[in-house]
Amino acid sequence: MENENESINPIDKKLVAVNPGSLPYAHHAGSAVILPEDLGKVRGLAIKAMYQQTDVQLNQIKEQIQLLINQSKDIHSRIRISEQIYMAAVGFDPVINHIYHLYSKKADASWVLSMVAPQEWGRKNPFNFLATVRLMADHTWEILKANTEQ
Repeated sequence: MENENESINPIDKKLVAVNPGSLPYAHHAGSAVILPEDLGKVRGLAIKAMYQQTDVQLNQIKEQIQLLINQSKDIHSRIRISEQIYMAAVGFDPVINHIYHLYSKKADASWVLSMVAPQEWGRKNPFNFLATVRLMADHTWEILKANTEQ
């Protein structure tokens, strides 16, 4: 009778894992599929993402550098025109943030800064128009309009 109460385990202990959850593969038909990682694919995707991100950052830096180059060119052109204006004949005291006009005399090509705009001279304009400028707070001159023919 004692043998009747004993149950027999139908699973062979040699075929059962002690800790099935730590196996690197599915241990029975109902387990989730566990595939090994394709390290080449993972690295390839990571490298692609890294290049995309760094390209975006490098393009931002290039845009910032181009902006600085353009600002530098603008400052150099203000320096050039400012030097020319300060060498020109000026019969008044220029006021900051006011607009003036730079001319060259038709007779001797010397430069003159005037408050009179090119369209205000009429037919007897003794000057060739060079530029319309504004005196900045740092005492450089901003070119508002330039005569491209001169």
